[in-house]
Amino acid sequence: WLMSDRAIPRSFRMMEGFGVHTFRLVDAKGTSRFVKFHWKPLLGVHAVAWDEAQKISGKDPDFHRRDLWEAIEGGDFPEYELGLQIVEESDEFAFGFDLLDPTKLIPEELVPVQRVGRLTLNRNPDNFFAETEQVAFHLGNVVPGIDFSNDPLLQGRLFSYTDTQLIRLGGPNFHEIPINRPTAATHNNQRDGYMRQQIDRGRVSYQPNSLAGNDPKQVPEAAGGYVTYPQPIEGSKVRARGAGFFDHYSQARMFFQSQSTPEKQHLIKALRFELGKVDAAAIRERMIHHLAQVDATLATGVARGLGVALPKKMPAPPNLSVPADGNLKAHQHRQVVDRDMVSAALSMTSHVPGPIATRRVGILVAARFDGAGVASMVKALAGRGAKGLLVAAELGEITADDGEVYLAGFSILTAASVLFDAVYVAGGEAAPEWLAEADAIEFVRDAYKHCKPVAATGEGVQLLEAARIPVGGPDDPDPADDATIVATKVTRRVTQRFTDVMAQHRLWSREPELHLPL
Repeated sequence: WLMSDRAIPRSFRMMEGFGVHTFRLVDAKGTSRFVKFHWKPLLGVHAVAWDEAQKISGKDPDFHRRDLWEAIEGGDFPEYELGLQIVEESDEFAFGFDLLDPTKLIPEELVPVQRVGRLTLNRNPDNFFAETEQVAFHLGNVVPGIDFSNDPLLQGRLFSYTDTQLIRLGGPNFHEIPINRPTAATHNNQRDGYMRQQIDRGRVSYQPNSLAGNDPKQVPEAAGGYVTYPQPIEGSKVRARGAGFFDHYSQARMFFQSQSTPEKQHLIKALRFELGKVDAAAIRERMIHHLAQVDATLATGVARGLGVALPKKMPAPPNLSVPADGNLKAHQHRQVVDRDMVSAALSMTSHVPGPIATRRVGILVAARFDGAGVASMVKALAGRGAKGLLVAAELGEITADDGEVYLAGFSILTAASVLFDAVYVAGGEAAPEWLAEADAIEFVRDAYKHCKPVAATGEGVQLLEAARIPVGGPDDPDPADDATIVATKVTRRVTQRFTDVMAQHRLWSREPELHLPL
């Protein structure tokens, strides 16, 4: 997962969120079902290219925070739908793997995600430290109807998070910091401690009592009080894991085999990069052996990039993490699910074509640029919720050929194509001046290299030609082909074609033949 495109998201607004733990939902009749919670972004799930991610880190280290802040500040509120995967208790062992293993996920094809609500981020913090850094998340903050399973990591975190916040925030009253304070009034017998903020009146801090009318007291179930689910238990209670916990490779195999061809290649290249930084040859070979248990294509591709042969046998058992009295053999991998299981939901290609709302298009303009063409392009982008942002040789005002004065918010020095989702080079009599700018040539070459939509009209086409970028036209039939879009002027067909290609997010099919001449 960490080596895949999911680890380099285009935006926090384009990321799925889901907990690794399995909780319980308990209905009004007391019936319990297992549940996994999901957040599904309405803008889809998208990533950037690996080379692009590295360059973004240099061009704008605050890229993701800035993206989120500007979207909220501009009224483009990020939205996520709350989804539930609900499993009957009788089906706990129906999937082969252990449902309570936090390293496993339930394929959405087996248990569909039911969308039941929506989260909208509609305000930026007024004070980042007070409202963000001091947030005290805790898995135990649940409401009646949500309870806990025997997920071992969940059980440990229920304890550790209280201890963590107590130390991190300086005392036991971290729940009274304004950002953590409940919106409803609380009445309990907790008193004192460092940084206590609530001022309690009265002489008693215990229950039962006779001096305060026996208040405060626990709320009964009939009045909405929290009641723990009475789980039936059979057998011996031991410090051990079920057999399903030892299926170490099946879900990794499912994830890899569920990816599209470009996504698989990205994952292989990421592993080549990371393992290529490992000096110890024995460790590289051991990792290749692990990858071979996942998928032969994956292992072969990574091994080729590292210049090593596939090891025929691992010198030691794969899993050496064994309890003091544990059996080494019993802790090795056990195949318990179908080797050929795939889940289309694990591939980000299931999210295209999608909306282009909030996408940023860098529009390269020179003095006396084609004002009518740029206005038409900006209008077409705005019609689908995207933004056209002017990039000029210098910041500030720039005049179009019709005398209209525009404001260039970016200069070729302060911006790079990695900060935009697509690039359009406007025409105009001074557009050829870009040919003398190495930064401008790099701007469009990087956009093409990172498989972004690229368009140019009029004299702007010369910049693409100078960058040795293959050019197509507005009449190409397939909106997902590898060509850039060029035309003599901006027309409705050009803008429609450009925005349609943007809906594909990236033209990853461009990668196999991506050899730009110097």
